[in-house]
Amino acid sequence: MYLASTKTWYLERVLYLIAGIMSLLGVSLGFFLSPWGFLLNVLVGLNLIIFASTGFCIMSVLLARLGIQAKCSKE
Repeated sequence: MYLASTKTWYLERVLYLIAGIMSLLGVSLGFFLSPWGFLLNVLVGLNLIIFASTGFCIMSVLLARLGIQAKCSKE
């Protein structure tokens, strides 16, 4: 079993945190306010698919510009 390091907040860890928060927010908005809230989950899912297939993620670019260091090396 693989356990990620929790000593530092590296870019990939923050990215997963933001994706999880946005997913929970989308479900909450969709359930309590309007079915349009579920659209947020669709957008998060599409972003994850785009990142997995192309390696490009807008949120990771923003986080890198904010100074959060990546744990994975660039190749």
